[in-house]
Amino acid sequence: MTPTSVADTLREYLSLLELMDDAYWEAGSISHKDMIYDIISIFSQEVAELNKLSIMDHHYPYEVITEGMRRVVPKLERLDDYREEVIQRTQTLTDFRDILSSVISILEEQLATV
Repeated sequence: MTPTSVADTLREYLSLLELMDDAYWEAGSISHKDMIYDIISIFSQEVAELNKLSIMDHHYPYEVITEGMRRVVPKLERLDDYREEVIQRTQTLTDFRDILSSVISILEEQLATV
């Protein structure tokens, strides 16, 4: 299996962030908003660090940069377990299911090598 490149990872993370932003505004309770905001802030920090890399480095295999990314998988899995309760809009829920599996596989690939 070929490791995921920085460019592919960045694309997946940005897609997730966009969906999480929608989910945040659609969430019906403060506790759901807090859970989503926590995940958004972790991914935002990682994306900010990835954006500091030279565009010429985007073909290299992705490696986790921030410490929060090492602890985000259980949070994503918890959100996945409660997704129908937390994410209200059908389109957001459908898109979330699609992108989440890609993001979790990228992270599990990273955590398996640590």
